[in-house]
Amino acid sequence: MKNLTNQQLAFFLARITIGINFLMHGIIRLPKLSAFATGLTQGFSETYLPEFLILPFAYVLPFIELILGILLLAGLKTRFALAASSVLIAILIFGSAFKEDWAGVGTQMIYTIFFFLLISKLEHNACAVDSKVKRI
Repeated sequence: MKNLTNQQLAFFLARITIGINFLMHGIIRLPKLSAFATGLTQGFSETYLPEFLILPFAYVLPFIELILGILLLAGLKTRFALAASSVLIAILIFGSAFKEDWAGVGTQMIYTIFFFLLISKLEHNACAVDSKVKRI
């Protein structure tokens, strides 16, 4: 850690922080997956989005969050993980906007900015599996 530049340290800490965030979203939801999926589906019952789209997404979402969290924590396929996370957030923003959950959209926009910054500073990725693989 002493050999890291300030930019590398900042990137590492931001990557770890968002990785923990996504990892914990997945871990916390998996034991109660059915209740989570049912609750998310019920949350969209007053919208025009059909249940046949919501329910499968609700069952898959925690696994996606878990996988992306692991990739970000390890710094493995970091560019892909950040891009996939950005796409996921875009999908979540679409759903939140459909529900007119503007507070949720606002929170998700913060994630968007976070991912934008990480992707734009990807050259500072250090303490990552990616950086070890490139050296070999």
